[in-house]
Amino acid sequence: MKKHLYLVALLVLGAPAARAQSLALPPDTVHVSDAAARTRFLADTLYARAHYNKLEYRIPMRDGVKLHTVVYVPKDADRVHYPILLNRTPYSAGPYGPGPYAWRGLTTVIHSVSPNSTMLHEGYIFALQDVRGAFLSEGVFEDVRPEKDQYRGKQDIDESTDTFDTIEYLLKKGPKNNGRVGQWGVSYPGFYTTVGLLSRHPALKAASPQAPVTDWFWDDDHHNGAFFLAEQIYFWELFGQPRPQLTAKWHEGMKIIGNDGYAFYQRLGPLKNVNTQLFHGRVKHWNDLTAHPNYDAFWQARNPRPHLHDLKTAVLTVGGFNDAEDLFGALHTYAAIEQQNPGLANRLVMGPWVHGGWAHAYTGEMVGNVNYGPSPSRWYQQYVEAPFFKAYLKDDKPTAAAQLPEAIVFESGTNQWRTFDAWPPKAVQERTLYFQPGGKIGFEKPGTVTGFGFRQFLSDPAHPVPYTEATAPAMTREYMTDDQRFASRRPDVLTYQTDVLTSPLTLAGPIQALLQVATTGTDADWVVKIIDVYPDDTPDNPRNLPNVHLGGYQQMVRSEVMRGRFRNSFERPEPFVAGQVTAVPFTVQDLMHTFRKGHRLMVQVQSTWFPLVDRNPQKYVPNIFEADATDFQSATHRLYHAPGQASQLVVKVLP
Repeated sequence: MKKHLYLVALLVLGAPAARAQSLALPPDTVHVSDAAARTRFLADTLYARAHYNKLEYRIPMRDGVKLHTVVYVPKDADRVHYPILLNRTPYSAGPYGPGPYAWRGLTTVIHSVSPNSTMLHEGYIFALQDVRGAFLSEGVFEDVRPEKDQYRGKQDIDESTDTFDTIEYLLKKGPKNNGRVGQWGVSYPGFYTTVGLLSRHPALKAASPQAPVTDWFWDDDHHNGAFFLAEQIYFWELFGQPRPQLTAKWHEGMKIIGNDGYAFYQRLGPLKNVNTQLFHGRVKHWNDLTAHPNYDAFWQARNPRPHLHDLKTAVLTVGGFNDAEDLFGALHTYAAIEQQNPGLANRLVMGPWVHGGWAHAYTGEMVGNVNYGPSPSRWYQQYVEAPFFKAYLKDDKPTAAAQLPEAIVFESGTNQWRTFDAWPPKAVQERTLYFQPGGKIGFEKPGTVTGFGFRQFLSDPAHPVPYTEATAPAMTREYMTDDQRFASRRPDVLTYQTDVLTSPLTLAGPIQALLQVATTGTDADWVVKIIDVYPDDTPDNPRNLPNVHLGGYQQMVRSEVMRGRFRNSFERPEPFVAGQVTAVPFTVQDLMHTFRKGHRLMVQVQSTWFPLVDRNPQKYVPNIFEADATDFQSATHRLYHAPGQASQLVVKVLP
């Protein structure tokens, strides 16, 4: 979500309606070393200290609560009136006080007072605000506070009213400005940017929700109802502790002795032990989450997408295809705005990035062992993000923004930016990949089956399939591109692959999985991984470690888990009937990847993915968060490929 807040680091230095399409992309950037990126990052801190004054405000909301806001103002603001760029965050607007300037790192979300270096030098009034109930702001914090459709008085508030009141105050009582406001934020601040649109303040001209927290039954907390254990326990131990009084300090996060998350979570046992051994009832969100295992009214009220109508603000939604936290949020925020606001200037950027990997010191050139070419992050900052905000907040007519395409999407495999007038692209053709006998997968329907018409494996919750070879305390951001050869060798992972491709195959958009399965248990999870298998003679990359060899590398390019009990309804789960062939449909999130000539497309299917995802007992219980150790059992799972029971993936192929 959020954040990879489990490794929070504070980098603090002391004081002295257009839809026009452009198919011509700006020039490429050059390779940027990590050292060069860090040098530029530090140089920007010095620039900010030399060219910006720091102010702090206690901005009153309509109900009297005051929100702490740190504002950085260009030193020539008396002569030149700048627009305001607002970032509302639950992660601290600090450092506080007249001395330090805010250059903060959340490991995967490194950012400063500005979205990027270009905008810092162009000049804006950057306003960073602690949201209600966080750090030095008054009031009560509520995670993904539900939005209201009607307001009955000044005490009736939500995040959109707080955004409106903040904008109104800054325009009238803050630094001199040009009367225009923009908003941006990555991850949880991306959520506050999304709901900031609902303020519908007339001065809010441009907003960029980036990897926005959106719907916690499909991103962060869960994927298709399956709990993302390794990320969330770490996060909530750090972020979810109560704040009884105003504070400028973070709570100390959980430490895993030995750095081995797989072993740690095996020892922890069932999820019911989290409160007794770790949280001790102090984390409100954990208590709420475990009390609502299904997609009920609690979760539905925290989905902002139905409210995103009648918008007047230009929107640039940004996400990363290798974002292990909020890939869903970026794709579905864009789609919801597009569907409910015909004619609105609404754009999508999807790069090859990890969570927040497009911001500041990140180059975006490498994710794990995979190279994506010359600095995609620098390219985006310079040629997309900065021109977007400049056009709507500084120019008299947003002509530059009108030239931005509807969708700017990075194609991995070929490592190139592509532009489209819709996402998914209109030119895609739906084709069906069928699982076939002998570990094959292809576009041909399975014919007459000799033998059993299925493959099976024993799934043992006591010995789950690891999600990575790495020894790590929590979710690694690199797992999205990890080599899957370790999983291919497991007997509880079914592997299917095409023949060697004789021509390139480009997939663009979501994948619809339809698995035909049976189990000896009454519940099960199903994991599908889409993998690019490199030729055996692929040369190594000198930027990788010496023991990383790319010949035969099995790069995961997309993956998803489905909690089987939700196959027919996320509101009303139901058990499997042991031994009965059952359809399990679900969506695998979007990708844009070319499997090049000479490569293979591989699909792996498994039922455990630990400790990324919590273990399914494989015996149906009403609430897995309350399952006992005795509920967990081994089960034999079957995946069918017979003509009348053909497991399949419907993909979108770009000619």
